[in-house]
Amino acid sequence: MTDTRVLVLVGSLRAESLNRRIAETLRDRAPEGISIEIVEGLGELPFYNEDLDAGTASEPVQLVRKTVAEADRVLVVTPEYNGTMPAVLNNAIDWLSRPYGAGALVGKPLAVIGATPTPYGGKWAHEHTQRSATIAGAKVLEDVVVSQSAMEGDILADDAIVTKLLEAVQSLADAEVDATPAA
Repeated sequence: MTDTRVLVLVGSLRAESLNRRIAETLRDRAPEGISIEIVEGLGELPFYNEDLDAGTASEPVQLVRKTVAEADRVLVVTPEYNGTMPAVLNNAIDWLSRPYGAGALVGKPLAVIGATPTPYGGKWAHEHTQRSATIAGAKVLEDVVVSQSAMEGDILADDAIVTKLLEAVQSLADAEVDATPAA
């Protein structure tokens, strides 16, 4: 039996961002039977423009689309910027939602987790990401979400929080999802 392949979209481009560190921790400590790969190159995607997508999209776009399309599941790990998801994540979802009805996210099980140094832990960004991914055709698992506050220091040093993050990954991998695309 092959591992469930989970692709991670990180909403922060900063190399040492907490959310990138969360994604790396999950990759390095993935539960048995799950392989986790972080999608690189989101910062190389041009802002979505239908004119750029007419015909053949750029190589970075093609690579991200192919990588996500081949995954079993998608996990978004994102902070919150000004009360919503970061532009790089929104742009990636725009590219992954096209062509309309047949984009790489269509029918793909997806969950959203992450942390910010606010009392709400990125809750609004996670809700906006869920809504956008749903419209893009993903099968968003609304009950698999972790919006973790990072106000008290390094959350990755807290075994209970890391366990909660790993449980979210396991729930995403275990979720039974209807195979019909979202409307």
